[in-house]
Amino acid sequence: MTTTLRTAVVIGCGTTGTSVALALGFTGVRVTLIDDDPRALDEAVSLGAGTAWTPGLPPADLVVVATAPSAVVDVLHSAQSRGLGHVYTDTAGTKDIVCAEAELRGCDLKGYVPGHPLAGSDAPARDDTAAAGRFTGRPWVVCPFETTPDWALETVDALIEACGAYRIDLAAHVHDRIAAELSHGPHLIAAALATRFADSSEAFLKLAGNGLRDAVRSAGGDPWLWGDVLAHNAGPVADVLDRVSAQLTRAAAILREGDACAPLELAPTLEEGRRGQAALQRVAERRTLRDAPAGERM
Repeated sequence: MTTTLRTAVVIGCGTTGTSVALALGFTGVRVTLIDDDPRALDEAVSLGAGTAWTPGLPPADLVVVATAPSAVVDVLHSAQSRGLGHVYTDTAGTKDIVCAEAELRGCDLKGYVPGHPLAGSDAPARDDTAAAGRFTGRPWVVCPFETTPDWALETVDALIEACGAYRIDLAAHVHDRIAAELSHGPHLIAAALATRFADSSEAFLKLAGNGLRDAVRSAGGDPWLWGDVLAHNAGPVADVLDRVSAQLTRAAAILREGDACAPLELAPTLEEGRRGQAALQRVAERRTLRDAPAGERM
């Protein structure tokens, strides 16, 4: 690595932004923080993530925009207009619309490297708190433009290295398709399932097992943030929902028919589901995705 990060500005002090700041600070980077919410800013400072940004500071080596997808381009354009840094990146969970809007808005694309650390939701929750090791051993997707220069990528590489993650390059639209399959679609499905129990009695819910709790765990994320993410990846998420809905509709029809062949007709879906669960479990048991056999389908 030829690029050394000395200074960084992190805009957005949610779980992801604060975790990035903590990781950078741990490696000796001088981090300043910006957030419209004074309470979020004060909390990040109290955690040791950095100091509050003040006007007059020289441009930082790197500016990290850690906001919801709908705010990224406005924040990026403003930060570049004010000259807050030399290289800019973001952490939003969607990339295609963000990249297109950044180009239409006239942002400096040569200094902007779209990114997405795959380490969980940015929604605050009891089991989702900021930590310097949040990204250790995890993939960090980068979606560079065709014109992105090496010096900008090297700066983002230094960020990823400081956070203990590893870089994966994807086209923006490919990233969003993958995110829809692995995260966004499943989140909405989990939320829909969890709505069945929102007003249930405690006596009834005590009968639930760990399998159900695991199935709906992701539904605990911030509804506003997740609504923003889903709206920014609408097409790919809708495609996932259509496919799952078709499978469930077919299963419901088989069960309603009450035919003696129902177990046989349901078996292909159940077996494919079993294989999918096993595949996910195998990957989870590996140290990182880099340990997967070469040539596996992305």
